[in-house]
Amino acid sequence: MRFDLSPLYRSTVGFDRLFQMLDANTTDAQSYPPYNIERLGETDYRITMAVAGFAESDLAIEVKENALTVSGKRTEDEKRSYLHQGIAARAFERRFQLADHVEVSGAKLEHGLLHIELKRVIPDAKKPRRIEIAAAAKPAQTIEAQAA
Repeated sequence: MRFDLSPLYRSTVGFDRLFQMLDANTTDAQSYPPYNIERLGETDYRITMAVAGFAESDLAIEVKENALTVSGKRTEDEKRSYLHQGIAARAFERRFQLADHVEVSGAKLEHGLLHIELKRVIPDAKKPRRIEIAAAAKPAQTIEAQAA
C-alpha cells in the first residue's frame, strides 16, 4: 500500500532533502494564490506569492511556533461594475510548516508579488564544535625511582 505524501511536501520550508519533492502535485485543492519556494543560499530561502490586486494593508503574515501563515482579504469597491472579472480577488489563507530554527527575516510587496525572506539560524548550542584532545598524564614515578 502506497500513500501520496506530496501535499505535505508542498508546504514545507527548510527541510533540504524534501526540496526535490516540492510542488510535485499541482492539483491539490489549495492552489490560490500560486507561489514559488526558492533556495537562495546555504541558509537563505524565499517564498514568492502572486497576489495581484492586493495592497499591503490587505495582506497579513503571521508566524506562530513553526507555522507561517499568509492571508489576504481584499476590500471590495462597491462602485465598480465588472463586465468580466478575470483577476481573482478572493480571500485566501496559505500555511507553510517551517523547519526548526527557520525564521522570517522580512517581507516586501513588489509588482504584485509578495516576497517573504526566510533564514535558517542555528543557535550556537546546536552548532558542531571541536573538542580538543588532552595529552595523557605521565605515569607517576615509583617510590624506588624517586629514592635513587
